[in-house]
Amino acid sequence: MIESIKHKGLKRLYERNDVSRLPAEHLPKIRMVLGLMTRVQTLQDMNYPGSGLHKLTGDLAGFYAVKISGNYRIIFRYGEGEFKDVVYIDYQ
Repeated sequence: MIESIKHKGLKRLYERNDVSRLPAEHLPKIRMVLGLMTRVQTLQDMNYPGSGLHKLTGDLAGFYAVKISGNYRIIFRYGEGEFKDVVYIDYQ
């Protein structure tokens, strides 16, 4: 279950199906990831082939990441069966 989304574009997509703030080429994978977040039972369920699910360190300690494309990731905190502080970022 998704508890909170911090990224405005992701929030608009999730709440209103508004894709205007996200790159069109990433939308299929972004939709898939958000859909999984609403259905999965455990964090490991997000570890689908190609996800690259991993725990972050440093300034982003406490977050996990899944790969969207190239440098783009969706990062989030996970606890008590909920995804929190979901953000779409470009690792640069």
